[in-house]
Amino acid sequence: MTFSTCDLCDNNEDKLADGSLAVLPPIFASFGKRALFAGPAKTLKVFEDNVLVRKTLETPGNGQVLVVDGGGSLRCALVGGKLGELAEKNGWAGIVVNGCVRDTLELNACDVGIRALATHPQRSVRKGLGDADLTVSIAGVAVHPGDWIYADVDGVAVSRTELI
Repeated sequence: MTFSTCDLCDNNEDKLADGSLAVLPPIFASFGKRALFAGPAKTLKVFEDNVLVRKTLETPGNGQVLVVDGGGSLRCALVGGKLGELAEKNGWAGIVVNGCVRDTLELNACDVGIRALATHPQRSVRKGLGDADLTVSIAGVAVHPGDWIYADVDGVAVSRTELI
């Protein structure tokens, strides 16, 4: 799959205008081997707890993008090297984390695309709290389960429908 988020925006100005296509603010750092990835969103809402993230990445990804609303916390990491390896092994196209990641050398060796706010060496708590398959807000942009996520070196676009 080849695309450009710039071209997606240029070719879908009507969708940008009506809100069915949006772009995440340019606050996300890139990790993993895939600079370009796309797929339907699987959504999670957690806060400083990555048990649900692990459980989800243990399941077949089937080319989906896991979108994790971590509340923008910069106090611990929600995804690390072992979870990056799980994502690759189980066929996830990518992960977008509204929060932090860690083990970046390990993440960068994984054949998966990852976007996150920052890195943090501390792991999250493991209480198992959180929700799946609901509309989340990632840096002010609503992401619904099944929305299409398109990420490349220029940014991350969220579309209510598949664009390519």
